[in-house]
Amino acid sequence: MNIQPERNTVPASFLLPNSSTLSFHAPLVMGIVNITPDSFYDGGKHYGTEAAVAHAEKLLEEGADIIDLGAYSTRPNAADVGEEEERRRLLPVLEKLLKHHPKTVISVDTWRSGVALEAGTTGASIINDISGGTMDDAMIETTARLNIPYVLMHIKGTPQTMQIAPEYSDIADEVEYYFTEKMNALCKAGAKQIIIDPGFGFGKTTGHNYTLLHNLNRFAKFGKPLLAGLSRKSMVYKPLGIQPDKALAGTIALNTIALLQGAHLLRVHDVAEARQTIELVRRYKNAEINTETRV
Repeated sequence: MNIQPERNTVPASFLLPNSSTLSFHAPLVMGIVNITPDSFYDGGKHYGTEAAVAHAEKLLEEGADIIDLGAYSTRPNAADVGEEEERRRLLPVLEKLLKHHPKTVISVDTWRSGVALEAGTTGASIINDISGGTMDDAMIETTARLNIPYVLMHIKGTPQTMQIAPEYSDIADEVEYYFTEKMNALCKAGAKQIIIDPGFGFGKTTGHNYTLLHNLNRFAKFGKPLLAGLSRKSMVYKPLGIQPDKALAGTIALNTIALLQGAHLLRVHDVAEARQTIELVRRYKNAEINTETRV
């Protein structure tokens, strides 16, 4: 089955392993929990099982719909970490979080099929692969085998190489082509519950990132939920001449644009603020609809 990029309707929901559903009737918030010592914004703050679980619980209290656990830093020029170390960091957090919060929707941020398989069989609900299967040839088959939602992200290169002079003739065209090819491969393997992520900051200059954001609604034609991961990234703080810890206001601004451009999920460090952003954008959109109805 070949995917042709013609406008389709986003599914109302995805089926999760525990027979619950993930609904896309309203935008969702994915809260980030980095179980790493070197992530670009909060590296080390939540390193270790107890700290990571406590932070996940805080994000759930703030209204996170999904908790995204990552045990491999994918910031530009991040040091490579072996698979066993990634497992050692990740699995105790996943197991403890599921033990205390069994209904929590947990996404695991990994590009390794072995880690994805073990996380999925342990109880993770979503696999969030920054590589789109380009860094592990077995990932697409593994995703189909697990039969759980898969976040397909665009990246050019690897975390170690992606920011070395990235070039595109037309970034929106190239990302669209990438999604078309990857979704064809996923569908052929039997994976159908796909979320697409244009990969802000992954093999892209600041200019590329803003071009993608401007064209975000273009990817609605695939009929898949659209994830925007903009939180405190360099496209926020570098133009403003600030550091990531001062980039919350800028993140809110870009998340607002992403929602107006059709994003279904916001991947964020700051869950409470994302929930507020979603609510105000909802009111803005409803006011627009009501005005049209009165006319």
